[in-house]
Amino acid sequence: MSVIDPYSQYMDIQVKTASPGKLLIMAHDVAIRFGRAAQENMRERKLDRQSANIAKMQNILVELISSLDPKADRQLAANLDALYTYMFDRLTYANIRDDEKALEEVIGIFAELRSTWAEADMTARSGSRQGVKAA
Repeated sequence: MSVIDPYSQYMDIQVKTASPGKLLIMAHDVAIRFGRAAQENMRERKLDRQSANIAKMQNILVELISSLDPKADRQLAANLDALYTYMFDRLTYANIRDDEKALEEVIGIFAELRSTWAEADMTARSGSRQGVKAA
C-alpha cells in the first residue's frame, strides 16, 4: 500500500490547473529556490549538490527555451532565447569555476523576470475580468 504525500498531491493539482502565466511564475520560483540552494552548497563546498541544483536550473531554462513561440512575437522570442542561453552559459561557468557572483547574477535575472511575468499575468487577468464585466 502506498502512502499519498499531501504536499505532492497539492503541487500536482496546482501545476495541472495553473494558467500558462502562473506556470511561468512557478518555474521562476523553483529556479530561484534551486539557485539559493546551489549558493549554499557552493559556500559549504558540497559540490555534488551544487552541481545538481545548477543542473535543475539549467533544465528549467531548457524548458523555457523550448516553450518560446516565435509566431506570437518573433522579437520577444529571440530576445528571451538569447537571455535564457546567456543564463545557461553563466550557470555552466558558475558551476565549473565555483563562481558565486555568476550564480547570483543568474538568480537576479530569474527574480527580475519573475517579477515581470507576475505583473504581466496580473494585467492579463485583470483585463480578462474587465472583459467579462463588460459583457
